[in-house]
Amino acid sequence: MPISLLSNQAALNARRHMEETNRVQSDAIERLASGKRINKSGDDAAGLAISSVMEGKIRSIAQARRNAQEALSLMQVAEGGMNEVSNLVTRLRELAIQAASDTIGDKERQMLELENRQIQQEVDRLANATEYFGTNLLNGSGKNFTFQIGPDNSDANRLEYSTSNLDLRASSLGVDGISLTDSGSALSALESVDNAITKLNVPRAEVGAMQTRLQSITNNLFIYEENMSAAKGRILDADIAQETAKAVQGAVLQKAGAAVLAQANTAPALALKLIE
Repeated sequence: MPISLLSNQAALNARRHMEETNRVQSDAIERLASGKRINKSGDDAAGLAISSVMEGKIRSIAQARRNAQEALSLMQVAEGGMNEVSNLVTRLRELAIQAASDTIGDKERQMLELENRQIQQEVDRLANATEYFGTNLLNGSGKNFTFQIGPDNSDANRLEYSTSNLDLRASSLGVDGISLTDSGSALSALESVDNAITKLNVPRAEVGAMQTRLQSITNNLFIYEENMSAAKGRILDADIAQETAKAVQGAVLQKAGAAVLAQANTAPALALKLIE
């Protein structure tokens, strides 16, 4: 290589390598600081696009899971009211059995009748008072609920349930007109109460089955969200060990490059010696 005053090829080469080393080290430090392998589209344009789509999917799955949990809460509210109505109807049966026996007199039956009327009123009150965010659940005036329990716009991602068939009023159960004033009425009341228990068990079973289904949906969405997050992490997350090695390597190369550049810059001084 000729000795020249105007151009120093060795210095230019060393500077180019130093700039490349600085860029690699800067990228490694950025990834270490952010924890992400892709911090801008220039790092991996396709990977950034894919991870952005996956992020939207993950957040949608999380919201769908919350929707399923809220739907489960609705079913639990309905189940709570139904359970109490069941307890009241069971108490009516107990009173009917007691009133059907001649071991008690008319005065005692009058007392049983007072409790009977109070129970019927409480059944109606519970049926009308059990609601979820202003929507009645147990008096037959409910609506068709649509639960978005998936991240996409398809029928498989929605669940429908109607509470209009949940009517637990005393008149619907057939216990609004029963009387315990005499043994004959008590026996008739016993038959009506048994029919009411049968009517009550069907919607309770439906609500229980829906709770089981919603719990299964929630568990599945948890797993779905976990797997999608892991897939996104494999694309977006930085390998800390690898980036640390790059950062250390860059620091060493920077020092070596600076030493080489300093040495290369002494080459023009040789030309001066020749001139002297």
